[in-house]
Amino acid sequence: MNFTVIYQQYSEKIFRVCLGFINDPEKAKDLTQETFIAVWQNLNTFRKESAVGTWIYRIATNKCLRSIEKEKKQKNIHPHITAENTTPENQEEKLIFLRNRIAQLQEIDRIIITLYMEDVPQEEIATITGLTHANVRVKIHRIKERLLKKFKENGKF
Repeated sequence: MNFTVIYQQYSEKIFRVCLGFINDPEKAKDLTQETFIAVWQNLNTFRKESAVGTWIYRIATNKCLRSIEKEKKQKNIHPHITAENTTPENQEEKLIFLRNRIAQLQEIDRIIITLYMEDVPQEEIATITGLTHANVRVKIHRIKERLLKKFKENGKF
């Protein structure tokens, strides 16, 4: 496996996944970089028991979750919710609104919907999260319903 090819194929997706967790572009860049450092350091030990993408998403997810926990302990607040009263009027604002609502989800739901938005197949999401495929499918449906409700409540859909 060629690291350069892997990086080119996954770096933008991993950045968006990290941004979905952290909602801070600079921190997301740092976490993306940390993810690929870990990939580089461990590529020779990758056992190919899953797809390389699944392995990389899992590394990124773990890095993001550790970062969130570290910040929570340091600040003792929910660090990645910003712009609470954003009223989306254009696409960029709607995206910010969506990210803020995703940031408010429970940890597992945040992981699932972020990966889903990156077009990661449900079977792969199940492998990454350790849930069954059926459970992932149900959770995606329920998360989408909750997010849609938030948009409707704010008159933005």
